[in-house]
Amino acid sequence: MAPVIWLSLFAALVLLVLLPFVFAEVMSISLAKLHISPTIGLLIVIAVIFGGFINIPVRRIQHSRRVIGHPLAVFGLFGVLPELQRDRSETVIAVNLGGCVIPVALAIYETMSLVASDASMLGPLVLAAAINVAACYFLARPLPGVGIALPSLVPALLAVAAALLLAPGQAPPVAFVAGVAGPLIGADLLHLWDIDAIGSAVVSIGGAGTFDGIILSGILAAYLA
Repeated sequence: MAPVIWLSLFAALVLLVLLPFVFAEVMSISLAKLHISPTIGLLIVIAVIFGGFINIPVRRIQHSRRVIGHPLAVFGLFGVLPELQRDRSETVIAVNLGGCVIPVALAIYETMSLVASDASMLGPLVLAAAINVAACYFLARPLPGVGIALPSLVPALLAVAAALLLAPGQAPPVAFVAGVAGPLIGADLLHLWDIDAIGSAVVSIGGAGTFDGIILSGILAAYLA
């Protein structure tokens, strides 16, 4: 193997190892902008990372046809170990702990704190979130066998732009709430009727394709605002 190929493989490996640390650092800075203490922020970072591997079933939908089941599909690894694929007669709708439950809880907390300190911020916050929800709805696409796929950077940039335009004095929390609401509502919840097109045995809200959408959109929006 040529030296340049070995060098490329080594660089890719280094980036793969460093990525979680970079992600954790960005999350810590973003949470600090949201007035989250360092101790609580660290706990949230750990919970999000490990919670990304936990999917909580909330509903089962029976099908007249067989759908594809793969234990790694909810993590975006549908093509890995194809011998693990199995045919199922139902689709399980689940919520991802790290990609849905935790960011939604944090978004609710930020909304309540923001409105409690300044009730006039509710209007700009709702408008910023609505803009991102609409954009994410049109950007999201069903990915057969996996779930809903969504470009991760566009919702974050839209959330930042809307927050800076509508609420420049409270941009980080407004951007975070809009960044979370866009992918969650626009990409996941409003596309639940695409389950037949997805054809997967498990659909995880906040998992796979939209984990990076919800998490990165909210965190990057707060970080950039």
